[in-house]
Amino acid sequence: MAAPNIVNVSTITGKLAVANVTTAAASLVANPGSSGKVFKLNTIIVSNINNSDNVAITTDVLRDSNPYELINNVVVSTNSSFTPFDKTLPLYLEEGDALRINANANSAARVVCSYEEIS
Repeated sequence: MAAPNIVNVSTITGKLAVANVTTAAASLVANPGSSGKVFKLNTIIVSNINNSDNVAITTDVLRDSNPYELINNVVVSTNSSFTPFDKTLPLYLEEGDALRINANANSAARVVCSYEEIS
């Protein structure tokens, strides 16, 4: 099934994804290949919860097994947060796409992502 025309939708459902960030690129938000939906990513906030070290973050969109980096090794200072994108620059995940995140240290960061499932 093709993604819906977002001008004429029947349902928009607000969602929130949260995760501890690890060194392995892991899907934070994934739109299944036959969902019939488009996911609008509104905001992602990464917080460095480490009390002594900075953490480097990479986020990408995985499409057809190929990662396309949004940010690559951006350093988030100790006990601070970073917003790679927000509602002023939304991203859309088509069917089969996934937003992934990883860091240079396990459990040094947490991530929150608000998004909408549109069908």
